[in-house]
Amino acid sequence: MTEILDPEDCTTMLEVRAGVDDVDRRLIALLRRRFGYMDAAARIKPERSHVRDEARKAQVIANARAAAEATGMPADAIAELWDRLVEASIAYEFEKFDAR
Repeated sequence: MTEILDPEDCTTMLEVRAGVDDVDRRLIALLRRRFGYMDAAARIKPERSHVRDEARKAQVIANARAAAEATGMPADAIAELWDRLVEASIAYEFEKFDAR
Protein backbone atom coordinates (compact mmCIF):
# COMPACT_ATOMS: atom_id res chain seq x y z
CA MET A 1 0.00 0.00 0.00
CA THR A 2 1.24 3.47 -0.83
CA GLU A 3 1.92 5.79 2.09
CA ILE A 4 -0.47 8.72 2.25
CA LEU A 5 1.53 11.91 1.89
CA ASP A 6 0.54 15.53 2.25
CA PRO A 7 -0.12 17.04 -1.19
CA GLU A 8 2.99 19.20 -1.11
CA ASP A 9 5.15 16.10 -0.46
CA CYS A 10 3.83 14.09 -3.44
CA THR A 11 6.30 13.49 -6.26
CA THR A 12 4.45 10.80 -8.23
CA MET A 13 0.94 10.33 -9.56
CA LEU A 14 0.69 7.10 -7.54
CA GLU A 15 1.15 9.16 -4.37
CA VAL A 16 -1.36 11.77 -5.58
CA ARG A 17 -3.96 9.11 -6.39
CA ALA A 18 -3.44 7.36 -3.06
CA GLY A 19 -4.02 10.68 -1.32
CA VAL A 20 -7.13 11.44 -3.33
CA ASP A 21 -8.55 7.96 -2.63
CA ASP A 22 -7.85 8.40 1.08
CA VAL A 23 -9.61 11.77 1.12
CA ASP A 24 -12.56 10.28 -0.79
CA ARG A 25 -12.91 7.50 1.81
CA ARG A 26 -12.88 10.08 4.58
CA LEU A 27 -15.41 12.28 2.76
CA ILE A 28 -17.80 9.32 2.42
CA ALA A 29 -17.53 8.67 6.15
CA LEU A 30 -18.25 12.35 6.86
CA LEU A 31 -21.17 12.35 4.43
CA ARG A 32 -22.59 9.27 6.17
CA ARG A 33 -22.46 11.25 9.42
CA ARG A 34 -24.06 14.27 7.73
CA PHE A 35 -26.88 12.11 6.38
CA GLY A 36 -27.27 10.69 9.88
CA TYR A 37 -28.25 14.19 10.92
CA MET A 38 -30.86 14.12 8.15
CA ASP A 39 -32.18 10.90 9.71
CA ALA A 40 -32.43 12.76 13.02
CA ALA A 41 -34.12 15.77 11.42
CA ALA A 42 -36.70 13.55 9.76
CA ARG A 43 -37.38 11.93 13.12
CA ILE A 44 -37.59 15.24 15.01
CA LYS A 45 -39.52 17.52 12.64
CA PRO A 46 -43.22 17.39 13.39
CA GLU A 47 -44.47 18.17 9.86
CA ARG A 48 -43.34 17.27 6.35
CA SER A 49 -43.54 20.93 5.35
CA HIS A 50 -40.65 21.61 7.75
CA VAL A 51 -38.23 19.44 5.74
CA ARG A 52 -37.43 22.11 3.14
CA ASP A 53 -36.09 25.28 4.73
CA GLU A 54 -34.84 27.71 2.07
CA ALA A 55 -33.36 30.13 4.61
CA ARG A 56 -31.31 27.34 6.19
CA LYS A 57 -30.26 26.07 2.75
CA ALA A 58 -28.99 29.54 1.82
CA GLN A 59 -27.13 29.80 5.13
CA VAL A 60 -25.40 26.42 4.66
CA ILE A 61 -24.32 27.32 1.12
CA ALA A 62 -23.12 30.77 2.23
CA ASN A 63 -21.09 29.13 5.02
CA ALA A 64 -19.47 26.75 2.53
CA ARG A 65 -18.74 29.60 0.11
CA ALA A 66 -17.12 31.68 2.88
CA ALA A 67 -15.02 28.72 4.06
CA ALA A 68 -13.90 28.08 0.49
CA GLU A 69 -12.94 31.72 -0.01
CA ALA A 70 -11.04 31.75 3.29
CA THR A 71 -8.94 28.77 2.20
CA GLY A 72 -8.33 29.86 -1.37
CA MET A 73 -10.64 27.31 -2.95
CA PRO A 74 -12.94 28.14 -5.90
CA ALA A 75 -15.94 29.59 -4.06
CA ASP A 76 -18.40 29.30 -6.96
CA ALA A 77 -17.58 25.63 -7.51
CA ILE A 78 -17.87 24.87 -3.79
CA ALA A 79 -21.20 26.72 -3.56
CA GLU A 80 -22.51 24.71 -6.53
CA LEU A 81 -21.32 21.47 -4.95
CA TRP A 82 -22.96 22.40 -1.65
CA ASP A 83 -26.21 23.28 -3.42
CA ARG A 84 -26.27 19.75 -4.84
CA LEU A 85 -25.33 18.27 -1.45
CA VAL A 86 -28.11 20.16 0.33
CA GLU A 87 -30.67 19.19 -2.32
CA ALA A 88 -29.63 15.53 -2.01
CA SER A 89 -29.90 15.84 1.77
CA ILE A 90 -33.39 17.32 1.50
CA ALA A 91 -34.51 14.53 -0.85
CA TYR A 92 -33.08 11.96 1.56
CA GLU A 93 -34.81 13.61 4.51
CA PHE A 94 -38.15 13.58 2.64
CA GLU A 95 -37.71 9.84 2.05
CA LYS A 96 -36.96 9.23 5.72
CA PHE A 97 -39.82 11.46 6.86
CA ASP A 98 -42.29 9.67 4.58
CA ALA A 99 -41.09 6.25 5.76
CA ARG A 100 -41.68 6.95 9.43
